[in-house]
Amino acid sequence: MPEPTKKDETPNGQPEEEANTLKKLSIELPNDSVPLPEMGRKDSVWSLGDGQAPEDLDKPIDTPPRSTLLIESPQSASMAVGGDISFVAKVEAKDLLRKPTVKWFKGKWMDLASKTGKHLQLKETFDRQTKIHTFEMHIIKAKENYAGNYRCEVTYKDKFDSCSFDLEVKEAETGSQNIDIRSAFKRSSEGQEDAGELDFSGLLKHREPKQQDDAPDVDVWEILKNARPDQYEKIAFMYGITDLRGLLRRMKKIPKEEKKSEAFAKKLEPAYQVDKGGKIRLVVDLADPTVELKWYKNGQEIRPSPKYIFEHKGTQRIMVINNCSMNDDAAYSVAAGDEKCATELFVKELPVKIVKGIEPVKTTVNERIELECEVSEEGAQVKWMKNGVEVPTGVRSRYRVKSEGTKHFLVIDDASREDTGTYSLMASGGTSEAHVKVDLKPLKIYQDLQDMTVKLGQPLKLHCEIYPGNVPGRWYRNGQLIQPNDRITIIHRNKVHRLEIEASSLHDAGDYTFVPEGYSQSLSAKIHIIDPPRVHLDSLNFPDNMVTIVAGNKLRLEIPISGEPAPRVVWMKGERVILESGHRVRAETYGDQTSLTIDITEREDSGNYKIVLQNEAGEATASVKIKVVDIPDPPEAPLVPVVGGDWCSMTWEPPKYDGGSPILGYFIERKKKQSSRWMRLNFDLIKETSFEPKKMIEGVPYEVRIFAVNAIGVSKPSEPSKAFTPLAVTSEPTMLVVDDVTDTTVTVKWRPPETIGAAGLDGYIVEYCIEGANDWVVSNTELTEKTKYTITGLTPGSKILVRVRAINAAGASPPRTLQHSVLVKEVIEPPKIRVPRHLKQTYTRRVGEAVNLVVPFMGKPRPKVTWLKEGNPIEPTHVSIRNTDCDSIIFIRKAERSHSGKYEMTVQVENHVDTAIIDIQIVDLPGPPQCVTIEDVWGGNVALVWTPPKDNGNSPITGYTIQKADKKTMEWFTCIEHYHRTCITITELVVGNEYFFRMYSENMCGLSEAATQTKKSALIVKEGISPHDTAQHQYHAQPHSFTLPPTGMQMKTHEFNDRDFKEAPKFTQPLINTFAIAGYNATLNCSVRANPRPKVIWMKNKIAILDDPRYRMFSNQGVCTLEIRKPSPYDGGMYTCKAINDLGEAQVDCKLEVKGGFTFYELMQRGVPLHLIDKYMNEHKIVEQEK
Repeated sequence: MPEPTKKDETPNGQPEEEANTLKKLSIELPNDSVPLPEMGRKDSVWSLGDGQAPEDLDKPIDTPPRSTLLIESPQSASMAVGGDISFVAKVEAKDLLRKPTVKWFKGKWMDLASKTGKHLQLKETFDRQTKIHTFEMHIIKAKENYAGNYRCEVTYKDKFDSCSFDLEVKEAETGSQNIDIRSAFKRSSEGQEDAGELDFSGLLKHREPKQQDDAPDVDVWEILKNARPDQYEKIAFMYGITDLRGLLRRMKKIPKEEKKSEAFAKKLEPAYQVDKGGKIRLVVDLADPTVELKWYKNGQEIRPSPKYIFEHKGTQRIMVINNCSMNDDAAYSVAAGDEKCATELFVKELPVKIVKGIEPVKTTVNERIELECEVSEEGAQVKWMKNGVEVPTGVRSRYRVKSEGTKHFLVIDDASREDTGTYSLMASGGTSEAHVKVDLKPLKIYQDLQDMTVKLGQPLKLHCEIYPGNVPGRWYRNGQLIQPNDRITIIHRNKVHRLEIEASSLHDAGDYTFVPEGYSQSLSAKIHIIDPPRVHLDSLNFPDNMVTIVAGNKLRLEIPISGEPAPRVVWMKGERVILESGHRVRAETYGDQTSLTIDITEREDSGNYKIVLQNEAGEATASVKIKVVDIPDPPEAPLVPVVGGDWCSMTWEPPKYDGGSPILGYFIERKKKQSSRWMRLNFDLIKETSFEPKKMIEGVPYEVRIFAVNAIGVSKPSEPSKAFTPLAVTSEPTMLVVDDVTDTTVTVKWRPPETIGAAGLDGYIVEYCIEGANDWVVSNTELTEKTKYTITGLTPGSKILVRVRAINAAGASPPRTLQHSVLVKEVIEPPKIRVPRHLKQTYTRRVGEAVNLVVPFMGKPRPKVTWLKEGNPIEPTHVSIRNTDCDSIIFIRKAERSHSGKYEMTVQVENHVDTAIIDIQIVDLPGPPQCVTIEDVWGGNVALVWTPPKDNGNSPITGYTIQKADKKTMEWFTCIEHYHRTCITITELVVGNEYFFRMYSENMCGLSEAATQTKKSALIVKEGISPHDTAQHQYHAQPHSFTLPPTGMQMKTHEFNDRDFKEAPKFTQPLINTFAIAGYNATLNCSVRANPRPKVIWMKNKIAILDDPRYRMFSNQGVCTLEIRKPSPYDGGMYTCKAINDLGEAQVDCKLEVKGGFTFYELMQRGVPLHLIDKYMNEHKIVEQEK
């Protein structure tokens, strides 16, 4: 049978599907012979694959979390055997990123995706316009066993939705029951045409047929009778029964044996019925009165309440349900211990009947018509009809419908001729109708009512005249009938009708109507009661109507007002109107009072606020002053005009806004610039606007800020002042002397001040004045960091005084002035060439390397420099020469051997001349030896002799490399390297091999590119072989004339002792005392001979030089070199080269003196400690004094 496809919530919050499931399991299975329409409620039929056993009713049903994915669900249907049917499910894909997963099931577990075939087809489509996925299941040529419960499940990520539906396949009645149940309800064929059908036998395909044949006979009927309904499916699957529909129908026909209950002597009836609004009693009889009893409605426990009343009568337990409604239509169960019994309650709704019908009405125009009808039930739904058409009862309709208990009314206030007709009331249990007729009645009005405006407290008199005069009437105010009393007098004299009120009140205002009795016409007038507006400020209790509030708080000012009609209230601040819709500031009016609300008060809210009230009676104004007090504004950033060594002087201006309260004083804070922690300097308020912080650290940058204080609090801090550093000026420069004088310039030099201080030293200012004058002229517009300066633009022959000031952040130091005036006249200094030490020897470079030589010189005025090579001028295309005031540079980009020679440098100042010769040697690879010959062969030895090469590469030959090769393979192997002599004996040659030899010459550039090979080969003959056996070889031991002994005799050979070349280290060239120029690289060279190769250690002042990037050490062929990169005066001292091997050690020393040097300022910049700077300055002073 069909099941609900949508999970609507029942009143108790439980899903309807679960509630229906509970109902299904609590009802007896209907008889199969009863037609479907007679089965009653559709949810009382047990469906295959759904529901729980009766004893599991109260257990929670586990269902996955669901969300609404299906927008159209498959619906239950029925069909005939052999017909086709389709089921459709639709999913909206607007919020889905990919296609959802849809599965079709039959029963609880059969996935139909594996059953597709000629009887079942699954189809999926997607509409891109509507973005809807459509999933279809087509059943073709259905059979009886296709009937059952189906389920469609939709999943998308964590979302899940499903719906169940039933398919009923109508079939013919089956025969007698006396057949084998397993053969009667199993499939007729195995595979073939029925493959893929929608029964449960698909899971039994792979069973062995002999398993059924060999199985013992089992009475399946007995097993099914004793089993619970939820176990039928499992038993059918176990015994190969696939037609569960037929099986269930037969099970329903079998009479059931009622099991005797242990807890209930009498259970609930299967079903109860009660009329709506009635009362029902559910009674059970207990076998054990002590058992605890619980009642349930749709699985939810029922608690005692006025609606549900529980009664005990002996062993009977009664639940009374009062005033039954449609919500009480549900499944009920009662649990006694572990046993339960259930029933269903049906609530029947009774028809509404007419108790008192509508009476016919005949009236005149403008009269009020009221039709009344009484029905049997209170709150019933009825319809009013006029001439068969429903009467409109909207807001603007002239018909009013009302009900009072069981009575229903249709009211027509002002009847007209169009209201004539037949009116009826329709209820569910009957209809009542009546005829209404409206006639006209002439009426003459001599004097109508006049609109009036009356001040409050004044008398009110209304007067009208109508004809006929003897017609009484009624007075109405705002539709309400007016009755005479002590204050109100109603007078009727002939045609005159009068209404008098002694003292009018606000309640007397409104619409007044006089209605002549029996006439539809009426006379009306509007009465206005007015009262001048007033503002009641006395209730504020504020002096001078001034309200004071602290900024940031909420202000709500409520002021009572009066006036009739209700005055229009306007709040104004200046010319600006405050609206009710304001966000932060708004004005509101409630009846007899008006209010001004400021959510968060600000200083701009201070001022006079005006209230204006207006109505018909007049106008009233009042003003309220609001003062918002706040902390003052922060002062502006303070100024620090004067800074001392550990103090400063600061000033500031008061804040522009004092917060509405006088400034009481100030707080001062300071901090170090690199710090984030402020320190307060005063704990007592400072009344003045100046202050002098003290106890600051010299040289540390500081910042200060100010806080202003009033009665409300402390302001925010001011912006920090500009950073300042407590500093003191340096002492005066020292040792100011004249360094050089020309015809137009004077060069002076000095020493840095003895006391510099934390402010450091930014530079110097050099000033001069003509002797006899007092006007000092600043020579350098910008500070100079050097301690040497040249004053230019001077007049030749004049005398000047010079002074120097040291400048730092604190200012200028006292000046240092020359003791005597300086005559501006150039002094001739003879030239002198200071040839670097490495150029005093032959300067050697390889072919292709760059040559860059710097030769410093001295002389004044600027010397004239000339260069000659071998007495001839130098071609500028081959060699580049650049001259400066103090040095000359010779540069060769790519050296050639033709650049070798002696270069003569001449420096001339007037008649004074100085010369220097620099020997440049460009070397290249040597040529091969001229001739290599085999001098002798004996035993395993070969004696070779050769002559030196013609071309030595412009460098002495330092050695030879000898190689040998077997004639068979001609693979060359090195026998010895760096050999110095021109003859050698090659030993340990292999007997029987024939050898060729070749030789390379070597100089300081390396091995020669080619080698000279012996023309003849040398055969190493075994001792005792005759010369005839070696006749075919190219070379024999011709130089020695001897005859081989007879065969079998051995040749006597001489024994030689190997020379022992081991020796202790010995320096063949010592170190030489050297002078170096500061800033130019310097080298120290020596040579040592030792075997084995010694370990070389360089030391400065008896301390080993290790891993210092300023030094580079080389050792090649016994020549040891120490290179000092850009030496300074500190690199001067005693240098030692020490050689050590296993046989001993040796060392040589030299003294290195570095001339030139650095100024005090340069040493400070390099980070040299002060004690080393003092030591260096003292040593330099001593050297100058010695000179």
